[in-house]
Formats: sequence, C-alpha cells, structure tokens
Amino acid sequence: MSDHGERDCDLLARAKLRPHASRVFAGARRWLWSEFSDPNDANREAQRRGQKRVSRQLWHLGAKIMEVDAFVRANPSRDIREVHPELVFLRLNDNEPLPSKKSAGGVALRRALLRQSGFRQIDRWLTHERSGAKPDDVLDACAVAIAAREPAGSVPEGAPPVDAHGLPMRIWF
Repeated sequence: MSDHGERDCDLLARAKLRPHASRVFAGARRWLWSEFSDPNDANREAQRRGQKRVSRQLWHLGAKIMEVDAFVRANPSRDIREVHPELVFLRLNDNEPLPSKKSAGGVALRRALLRQSGFRQIDRWLTHERSGAKPDDVLDACAVAIAAREPAGSVPEGAPPVDAHGLPMRIWF
C-alpha cells in the first residue's frame, strides 16, 4: 500500500477495465485503519492531507486488508501475490469488457468462462447452499485460482515499485 492511497497498479488496472474502472477499489492506506475506527473521520483526515477519500466498500474491507498485510509483512519469503478477479475475467474474455457480476448475463458469462478454464463443478458450487458464500464471491475465488495457477501478466509489467515495507505494488491476472 502507498501512504497516499494512489498506486500505479490500481491506475493501470482501472485503465484495462474501462469502461468499468470503478471495479478496482483504490485508496487503501495503512494509516486509515490503524489510526481510525470511523470512515467519516478517516475521510476527513484524508482530505486534510490532500488525499482522496475511500469508498464505503473499501472501508469495510479494511480489517481483512490489514490482516493480509500483516501476514505478508511477517512472511517476506513467501510468494504472495495480489490478484484482481476482474482482470482475470477480462483476460479470459479476450479483453472484452464484461457485464456486471451482479447481473444475470454477467454471472452466466463468468460461469461459462470458468467452465472453459476447467472448473467443471462451478454450477454445483454456485448452488451449494451450505458454503455461505455469495455467487459473485465464488466466481471471484475461481478467477483468483486461475491467476495463482497460471498468471498471464501483471500491472505494471516488469519490476514494480515497492511500498514503505518493501512489498511490491503489482496486480496479477
């Protein structure tokens, strides 16, 4: 994460996903969640610092982001990579933008792309009620697994910038 909330990898991911750039939550900063427990207070401080506010969606992911961040920093020798599922789906769809993952057409297209990629049980997983996972979360998890198994690239390409803790600021797909 950057201290100011802007990373090249987020900007590049947003550019690749146009016209759906908003699918990339930008602006995560460690100080947001370490110094504040209220999103309104955190956003006021971000504005005071001349930085962008964070969305409610990103704010509510903060505890998990910080948990993962602590794990990654404590385990620098592990090959842990940031992945964005929408970039994976874009790749699987020949770089053609996809409809919303919340729409019937978006779900159907993502299911078909995952089936083509070897997820033969995807329909069963999406209808299995005991998992507790929402269908779009199951689809995203499968996309992340594809990037973990066979990454096709990253943004940025080449050597990425690193954050204050030496962690690469790069998104794989």
